[in-house]
Amino acid sequence: MIVREIVQALGLQVVAGNAALNRQITGGYSADLLSCVMARAKTGNVWVTLQAHPNVVAIAALLEVAAVIITEGVPVPEEVIAKANAEKVPLLSTPHTTFWVVGQLTHLGLSAQE
Repeated sequence: MIVREIVQALGLQVVAGNAALNRQITGGYSADLLSCVMARAKTGNVWVTLQAHPNVVAIAALLEVAAVIITEGVPVPEEVIAKANAEKVPLLSTPHTTFWVVGQLTHLGLSAQE
């Protein structure tokens, strides 16, 4: 599955990173605590969080996640959008809860990489 497919399936808004929507997704990870993400998320994961600040983009780029889904309609500041575009990190947005998004991703066949 590629990022573009989850955008379409979940009706996500692409906030940044249009150039990288063909990235392959290897699994998923959900957390808001950045230290947990750094310790457990894997390259190619889609990361589900309600955080929308520059450090999210930095960690996403460092770990080479496939995309970040920002939940609950949290507004994404312009500086974060600019950083994500520069780093080619897809930032996706939804008004739905993290729980809903993870459920939908699981339904689509994504799983955690343990």
